[in-house]
This record gives sequence, C-alpha cells and structure tokens, in this order.
Amino acid sequence: MKIKRDRYLKQLITKKWNGKIKTITGIRRCGKSYLLNELFVEHLLSEGMNSSYIIILALDDASNARYRNPLELDSYIRNLTADKSHKYYVLLDEIQKVESIKNPYLPADSKEKISFVDVLLGLMKLSNVDVYVTGSNSKMLSKDILTEFRDRGDEVHVCPLTFEEFHAAYDSDKRHAWREFWYYGGMPYVMQLTTHEEKAKYLKELFQLTYIKDVVERNKIKANEDVLGILLDITASSVGSLTNPTRLSNTFESEQKINIKSDTISKYLDYFIDSFLLRQAQRYDVKGRSYISTPLKYYYTDVGLRNAKLNFRQQEENHIMENVLYNELVARGFSVDVGVVPYHWKSEDGKLQHSQLEIDFIVNKGYKRYYIQSALNVDTEEKRRQETNSLIRVADSFQKIVVVKEDIIPWTDDAGIFYIGIQEFLLDYIDKSM
Repeated sequence: MKIKRDRYLKQLITKKWNGKIKTITGIRRCGKSYLLNELFVEHLLSEGMNSSYIIILALDDASNARYRNPLELDSYIRNLTADKSHKYYVLLDEIQKVESIKNPYLPADSKEKISFVDVLLGLMKLSNVDVYVTGSNSKMLSKDILTEFRDRGDEVHVCPLTFEEFHAAYDSDKRHAWREFWYYGGMPYVMQLTTHEEKAKYLKELFQLTYIKDVVERNKIKANEDVLGILLDITASSVGSLTNPTRLSNTFESEQKINIKSDTISKYLDYFIDSFLLRQAQRYDVKGRSYISTPLKYYYTDVGLRNAKLNFRQQEENHIMENVLYNELVARGFSVDVGVVPYHWKSEDGKLQHSQLEIDFIVNKGYKRYYIQSALNVDTEEKRRQETNSLIRVADSFQKIVVVKEDIIPWTDDAGIFYIGIQEFLLDYIDKSM
C-alpha cells in the first residue's frame, strides 16, 4: 500500500543541503522511517541521483549491530563518502541505537564519552555529505534528538495520517473511509489490517508494549504502571475538556481511591507530551491578548489510540470530532490555542453579569489567523446562536468558521461566519490558505 506524505516530503526536499542535520520527529509508528527510506529515496532517484550515493543504515537491524559503536559508525560513513567529487545522502534510522562509549584515546580515569551526537556533528562538517536521522525508543524519543543539536538541527515533525492522507490511500469503498478513520484513527499500519479484532489489538498493544513501556523506562518511573494507564483513561474520556493536574488529582482520589499529588500528575502529563502521545492546548484571552495558565485542554495525537485506550467503549462524537480537528490544524503547521472571550451584560434586575465564552480553536501561522468552532450540528437557530455567540464578539476581521459533522453545502451567514462540513473541511478546504 502506497501512502502519500507529501506535506512532509516537501519539507525534506526544501531542506536538502542546508548545512543542518535533518531530524524526523513524531510519535512511534507514525511513518518516520517510511517517509525517509521510501518516499524521500524515491524522490532522490527520480531526480537522477545514483543509488550508490544514497547511504541507508537501519541501526535497529541486527546485521548493523557493529555500527551502534559511534567510532565504528563514524569510520564506516566516512569511508563510504571519502570521494569528494561526489555528494552523498546519509540516512540513519533509529540513531538512538548508537551507544555512548568511553573515549578510548583519553586516560583511563577520564569520564568523557563519545556518542552519536559527536558522529553527526562531525559528518555535518563534511561539504559532500547531507545527513538525515530518525530515532525513537525508551532511551531517547525522537524529540530529544533535536535538542541535542540546538541550532544545528532542522526538524520535520511527522503526525499520524490526516484524513486526506487516509482517504487517498483507502482501497475499499471510499464511503466507509470516514467511519474507519473516526474509529481507528491514522496510524499507518492500521490500514493494512482488515478486522476490528486485528486493529483493536494492534492499537492496544502500541499503548502497553510501546508507549507506556517507553515512558516508564525512559523516565525511570517506579510507580505502578496502572497509574499511568488510569491517567491516560481519564484524559481520553475527557479529551477537549478543561482540566489541570489538581482536578485530575481529585479525580484519582474520588473515583479511583488513589492518592497522587498534582505535581506528580503534571510530570506524567509532560512525559506523555514529550513522547508525542498527547498534545496540550493553552487558553488565550482574545480581548486581553494574553494566555491563561490554567485550566488547559489535552488531545490525543491520534483518535484511534484514544478510542483504543477506552476499549472503543466511549464514542462521544463531540470529543472525537474536536480531537480530529485539532490534529488536522496541527498537521497543517498552525499553532493552536483555545480561545476565551470575556462577556459582560446586565441581567433583568440590572446587575452586571460576567462570563467567559469559548472558541474551540484559535489557529495562527505567520500573519494568518482563523477562529474555528467545532459543532456536531447547527440545525436550529438556537443551536446556531449558541455555537456562534463567542465568534460574533470577536471584533477583528480574521475569518471565523463553524465546522459541523453533517455533509452540508458550505455557506456564510450575515455576520460573515462560514459554515462547512467536517469531511469537506478536511479533504478540500486545504488551499485554501490554510
């Protein structure tokens, strides 16, 4: 099955020979290796690049075990790229497999070590070598690789499949693509499985055997893994709802009879964010033009993972739809916040009343901004007023959009608010300047 990842492929293409180490980041199993070793290589060959000058090394392959020694890796790559009359592309998959070793050239009492970072920084200085790496596991998830290089790394962050990518690769009746995506999400391997049992098993095992295991080992967590699982259950059940570590701590105590400090919960949430499993959206006061520190919203990087964590029991359409929209906007490269609009009015008895109206998403990229509301439907005038109450109180001229679940003919109301169905928004409203 061929899956197009054009958004990321274009980024890799534009970063060629920019003098930096290209680092492909993203949640495990989202297709980083496929992007680099299949799609990018295919592009290089299509441009006439001789395959002899494309060096691909899968460091998680046992046959390449010797190159997990950084000195062996360095020697191997330098020997292959010694001919300065040619340019070489070096693609290193699962770079974290390279172990740090004691510097053998220093005195025995020296504590200095040599790591893959030293190797890559050295290769970066070679004028005929362009370096690309992926990496992720319990020792060092791919996000950490970028921090090792500071301003010498250039990141391409890969998300699970968007609905557009999923729909394009969906081999069966396209009418069922939305139902499948809504339920099982966009982890690429899921598309190769046929039954619910196979897909559910794969997604659940990703959680237990990959993500939770990685977080525990990487952060040396000694607490019972069940606590992490419960925290993920709670965030999955309330995805897109305002919360904070204190509220979550109270939930643990009241519903699970487990006493866990809010600081500990905050730390665990950060671990999940660092592993790209969860994303955090802050609240932004539109009129005050400032961020509100708490409460926050959390979204799953993939709705299929969210559904699997809950054993596919809780299928709240509003939560899933909001999560899908959030992930889509992130994949398009926007920074995404939750909007807050202070609202003041007088009650019938003349007393001044205050409230805060919410805009689901304020999205920004450069000079572009959009206000987006996620609504299952606006099939009555009362429902439409309810969904747009916050939007009409924003005085600026940026576009305001209401995305509904139904397939509707897009239209614009008298206040300039644009209405569109979610599938059309995800598939066709791409230009689209977004």
